Amino acid sequence: MTHSDSEKVAVLVSGGLDSCVLTSHLAAAGRTVFPVYVQQGLHWEPVEQHWTKRFLAAIAQPCLQPLQEIVLPVTDLYQSHWSTTGESTPDHLSDDREVYLPGRNLLLLAKTCLYCALNQIPSAALGPLAGNPFADSTPEFFSRFEEMASLALGFAFKVETPFAKLTKADVIRLGRHLPLELSFSCIQPAGLEHCGACNKCAERRRSFREANVEDKTRYQNLPDLASPGTH
Repeated sequence: MTHSDSEKVAVLVSGGLDSCVLTSHLAAAGRTVFPVYVQQGLHWEPVEQHWTKRFLAAIAQPCLQPLQEIVLPVTDLYQSHWSTTGESTPDHLSDDREVYLPGRNLLLLAKTCLYCALNQIPSAALGPLAGNPFADSTPEFFSRFEEMASLALGFAFKVETPFAKLTKADVIRLGRHLPLELSFSCIQPAGLEHCGACNKCAERRRSFREANVEDKTRYQNLPDLASPGTH
């Protein structure tokens, strides 16, 4: 592997705060960044893709490569899951565990690692944060996935999680100079805007407040925020 190859990194972008700031953070560090968006058929994806493209255009620089869109549908397996139907979406009073998407990181990485191997990109980065409660966001999972993918592809593949010790408020502070209003976190979008009342909007609103950074996001509704999991 040449030195220039080692500076390449694919970043899984979802349009959310974490992946948007991560993309900018790695590009600012001088890495050649290949943004990757994996389409899975979730009901908010068209809006998410709209804002992902707007954010990437706003931070455009020579080391930031064009967005790569990969298709890996889950609708055949998720069927009537809230993420595909838009019904009974976890609201601002729900616990974070209620937004679990089965196999999310496993699926995102499965096709991304192949994209990386075919294009000689030695690593993929994604943005799990401290306190993430899901089994496919643990250091053990990422370590074992690296081993499995490298063995299967005959290609030394690494998974990077630079924000694993940060909170979302930390990420907002890190990216406060960026157009964070162009990121998108909602799972029940109102047109092209955040609904303001779903689990992810509530998390976003709380995190801006905790970070003491102005939230320029446009929300359709602003319900009172209780602590996660309280009713």
